[in-house]
Amino acid sequence: MAEPLFNRLCLVGIGLIGSSIARVAKKRGDIAKTIVVTTRRAETLQRVRELGLADVVEADAARAVEGCDGVIFCIPVGAYAEAMRHIAPHLAPGAVLTDVGSTKGSVVRDLAPLLPAGVQLVPAHPMAGTEHSGPDAGFPELFEGRYCIVTPLPESDPQAVEKVKELWRRCGSMIETMDPVTHDKVVAIVSHLPHLIAFTICGTADDLAEETKEAVLKFAASGFRDFTRIAASDVDMWRDVFLNNREAVLEMLSRFAEDAHAFGRAIRWGEAGFIEDRIKRGRKIRRSLIERKQA
Repeated sequence: MAEPLFNRLCLVGIGLIGSSIARVAKKRGDIAKTIVVTTRRAETLQRVRELGLADVVEADAARAVEGCDGVIFCIPVGAYAEAMRHIAPHLAPGAVLTDVGSTKGSVVRDLAPLLPAGVQLVPAHPMAGTEHSGPDAGFPELFEGRYCIVTPLPESDPQAVEKVKELWRRCGSMIETMDPVTHDKVVAIVSHLPHLIAFTICGTADDLAEETKEAVLKFAASGFRDFTRIAASDVDMWRDVFLNNREAVLEMLSRFAEDAHAFGRAIRWGEAGFIEDRIKRGRKIRRSLIERKQA
């Protein structure tokens, strides 16, 4: 077995992603010698102890990160700045600080100015998840065959970048490298906009007259049901994603609104060719995902 990447790895937050990292680390044994978990809620800490996800469970994040050579933020991106202010004076020189957030521009904005000298920041985003949340939701296979996008800063130490990449390789991920701006535009279309649409469709259904809404729920076919799975996602996480990737989400929403309007116009005027083209393009993208084993 390979030497552990980290001597002491601290997970700040322990939801779906954090608990999945902890489970992989426990299963493999070559990610960290010691796993430390910190989170604010006492009941969550107790559940972590019951599940055996960590070697050390600590309520105070500042104490948790002391002596750790690796720290991963696994909390909603809107909480990064406050958490960083709390832990920054306690980060060990030479430590690698990374994260799992769905936005990267805001991560650099909130963490880089507070970074102590000698601590390396290497943001990352595992493109994996389910609609479930909390420490019970994780499983060690979550990241297998999925992409993790690493968005190093220009000044990031190459060894620290490679360490974060190797962490995700050991979790089973395929690695891509992007700058934060490109990352935020890509995820706005492949992740954030679909969630926005799902939340909106479910809200529209919820606003229907009561008798119609009951019929919608009773006869929901696979299309609507798929949207409800996405719409069941974590509230805090997705609120923060939309607010912290505002520009990219609004740009993609504007493009989508124009395309949806064009589709509606084709339906109104009976433009069968336009409608067929859109359906064929959707089928083509689906086939591409299946071929890439990302479906």
